Amino acid sequence: MYHTWMRYFTPSPTHHKLGLVCLGVGLQHGTLPTVGPRTLDHHVAVVISAGSGWYRSPDGRRVAVTAPALIWLIPGTPHHYGPDPATGWDESFVDFTGPATTTYTELGYIEPDRPVVPLADTAAARAAVGRIARAARRGNLLLEVETGAAVHELLVALRRARADAGADTDPVLQALARDAFQPLSVAEHASRHGMTPAELRTAVRRGAGCSPKDYLLGIRLGRAKELLAATELPVAAVARRVGYDDPAYFSRLFTRRVGMAPVRFREQQGRAVHGGWSHQIPDPEHPPTIATRPT
Repeated sequence: MYHTWMRYFTPSPTHHKLGLVCLGVGLQHGTLPTVGPRTLDHHVAVVISAGSGWYRSPDGRRVAVTAPALIWLIPGTPHHYGPDPATGWDESFVDFTGPATTTYTELGYIEPDRPVVPLADTAAARAAVGRIARAARRGNLLLEVETGAAVHELLVALRRARADAGADTDPVLQALARDAFQPLSVAEHASRHGMTPAELRTAVRRGAGCSPKDYLLGIRLGRAKELLAATELPVAAVARRVGYDDPAYFSRLFTRRVGMAPVRFREQQGRAVHGGWSHQIPDPEHPPTIATRPT
């Protein structure tokens, strides 16, 4: 016995230009029928929240699936899977496509080489699926945009829920972030961790989806923007604070990556705060407010 609810959508060519569109969503539980063998032309994220089952890869290997887990269905790749008849499972799925899938794959959020991914939990992923399901109500004029935005959210939630790693708790990434403003090469960073540069590149790409150089550069330029916008420090001083002894090199690098020179960025974003800068992240649920004075 099983229960199934699903909806399917056909976004317009204009909506596809957003980069990611949702093609369908489903919530199912019980002793569901076996899926496949079949091949699709789009991606599907199948989230298993309870129960167990199996997945058979194109080479015939059978892999056990135990909740919480994620099954990736990749376009053009044959797949075959199903729950154990004795236990069944609790499943939610989202079909999606778009040019952004290429970038998400490059960043490691979608893993074609690992169709079955153990998860730490499925709460955030199921919340994103729930938003898609609620947006699927009949007559919703914002359907395609709402569901597309929720697919982005789902991919982030699945990446964060991966049982083997978390980008904001990875010790290598934490150490790189801590030392990001020191004038060290990638090889010197690797040596500090007892790693070869190749091992560091593999670890950072697995955790952050980019090279160590790009990871460090993102942190440095983010801090440089804050200093340019919120202080009156000269560009040379900003460069030194974020790890560049050569201000001319820093300016060229900033211009190439940001799209404008540091001085131009300051002209656009500058807002000197004279001691009012805070490193404490505000609570989005209770943002700071200015008390209204009685009139």
